[in-house]
Amino acid sequence: MVLPMTPARPHLVWDWNGTLLNDLSLVVAATNTAFASVGGPSVSADEHRVRFRRPVADYYAEVLARAVDAEEFGRLDRIFHDAYRDGLTTCALADDATVAMAAWPGSQSLLSMWFHEELVPAVHTYGLAARFTRVDGLRATVGGDRKAESLVRHLAELGVDGREVVLIGDSLDDADAALSVGGRAVLYTGGFTDPDRLRASGHPVADTLTEAVTLAATLPCGGQERR
Repeated sequence: MVLPMTPARPHLVWDWNGTLLNDLSLVVAATNTAFASVGGPSVSADEHRVRFRRPVADYYAEVLARAVDAEEFGRLDRIFHDAYRDGLTTCALADDATVAMAAWPGSQSLLSMWFHEELVPAVHTYGLAARFTRVDGLRATVGGDRKAESLVRHLAELGVDGREVVLIGDSLDDADAALSVGGRAVLYTGGFTDPDRLRASGHPVADTLTEAVTLAATLPCGGQERR
């Protein structure tokens, strides 16, 4: 007798900023510090969530209503990150982050576009290191780029097929990264992106991280039919 195959359990990749870490207010304040340095306008949290995108240089150019070249973006990025670091100790995890991570029955890892050498100690500080099979941050001196290439490297180090992955994140860039490796995404409304933008994308959307984990567990993987 041939037994039916048990569907493969996906590997879960978590986003950090705006997802597990509740840092929207700090990101908006640091962004406004960068804009103010060049005489630009300030944005509210709601405006940020509607307009923010990657590459971040494109977002800056839209708000400043002019081109932002690589040299200027590098300066603005340094100003942003200096301001962000100054307030980082005020940030807490999302309300249900630890419960959501504990609810996932399979392997899980963390991929962030925050600098790797600062991300790893932060993960330890929040007591989360044991949750993840791997933690990766940005290994570059300037941030702001898309996540897809980082996800490819992250999965290669894990030895995980992208088709076996679900990524939980708060941005359309997270979803694009997951699709680029053949994976799936669940988008979380509590972060940097306006919920209407997330829902319009067609990806599964959750208002809490525990709901996101529940949705992630239902998504097909391992070559099964996808969106």
